[in-house]
Amino acid sequence: MVAKCVLLVASITVSGYMFLRGAKRSYKYIDSLAKWRMEAHTGMKRPRSIVVRRAPGRPTEARVQFSHSVRRAAIGRGGLKVIKREGDGGTPIGALPVRTILYRADRLLRPRTALPLRAIGPRDGWCDDPSDRNYNRPVRIPYGRSSESMMRTDALYDIVFVLGHNDRPRVRGRGSAIFMHVARPGYTPTEGCIAFSMKDLRAVVDELLHGGRLLVVP
Repeated sequence: MVAKCVLLVASITVSGYMFLRGAKRSYKYIDSLAKWRMEAHTGMKRPRSIVVRRAPGRPTEARVQFSHSVRRAAIGRGGLKVIKREGDGGTPIGALPVRTILYRADRLLRPRTALPLRAIGPRDGWCDDPSDRNYNRPVRIPYGRSSESMMRTDALYDIVFVLGHNDRPRVRGRGSAIFMHVARPGYTPTEGCIAFSMKDLRAVVDELLHGGRLLVVP
């Protein structure tokens, strides 16, 4: 009798374990199916990357792969860099998430985006002094150390995508103020940023509505 009870308990335990394993698999399947159905019915896409590659024969230009097209962009005067250093003019290679979007409210309408968004003010600056405690951080200007104003007289910073480079954590001298911004005429080289036409930057906003990022590759 005791042996039969032990056998019954063991059988129930094994069956229960198998049921739980099966349930977990089923839940994963149902969850994947639900995500697929949500994408199909709502048009929502999973986060995707905008891929940035150096243009053939043009070391300071890039060809950028959007979901349905390829766009032109300017990159740093130092080309693409695996190891970025302050002042080298290089655009860092790697995954660069968009942290926030800054824009000139006195020149542009508010962009429609799910990303963090803020209007640029006259005292907004960005510190590029590696010896300062606010290196690669926004600051209020005038500031006692080397920094640049975000409110420029030209159109380069009319809309700025702050990219996640050397910010979590910050390392002295590994580069600061890596942005996406408006390109100069002729797509002349940047100091390390990635620059598009205003039309293409608006397309970037659309691409990043659902959490995309930039992927800079050699």
